[in-house]
Amino acid sequence: MRIRSDGGRRVLEVPQRRAQTQARPRIKVSDEARFFRGWLQRPLIMGAVSPSSRALGRAMASYVPDPATFSPNAKVLELGPGTGVVTQMLIARGVPERSLVLVEYSREFCKLLRARFPAAEVIQGDAYAIGASLPEWIGVDPLEAVVSSLPLFTRPDDKREEVVSRSLERMKPAAPFIQFSYAFTQPVKPERIGAKLEISPWVKRNLPPARVLVYRST
Repeated sequence: MRIRSDGGRRVLEVPQRRAQTQARPRIKVSDEARFFRGWLQRPLIMGAVSPSSRALGRAMASYVPDPATFSPNAKVLELGPGTGVVTQMLIARGVPERSLVLVEYSREFCKLLRARFPAAEVIQGDAYAIGASLPEWIGVDPLEAVVSSLPLFTRPDDKREEVVSRSLERMKPAAPFIQFSYAFTQPVKPERIGAKLEISPWVKRNLPPARVLVYRST
């Protein structure tokens, strides 16, 4: 901001950069509106009323193995990507967009994801049907990680356990199944599926605060 003289008048100039900054939140508001509308229509499927924060997405992405070690045909499977906040953090982590397989239930979100991540494979499907569908989604390509934003607590224990255990069966022992949760309790008890569990500190910059849970086969 600066003041210049124009024919004896003092004129206040506002840099163009400020106008651009003010325009950015509109995208976020639009995403939050989409998410909230989806939650009103399908609360048990959506689970949350707003998208995950970038801070939570960054925390989840940090548990993905170093993308520099990926083979050319390696895949990272994301379950319930919503509007793509976590997806963007996976790409920022270095995961090639072409390596991402995004499984999303909402037709509207699938359309949005295809526009935002044209090199990724976007599948409209039910992530809880992973037992039957995983071979179709991934094929024979190596699976480096599964990143899940599914509201697991909206499903019974056996459905939650199937999502995690089927994913771990498809990956090598050190590979992570990455899930976030708002709850103090664990959505899947690791001993029930023969896995080990790592839990992150609370991500307080998410609303509500959440933790990252990382399951690995033993």
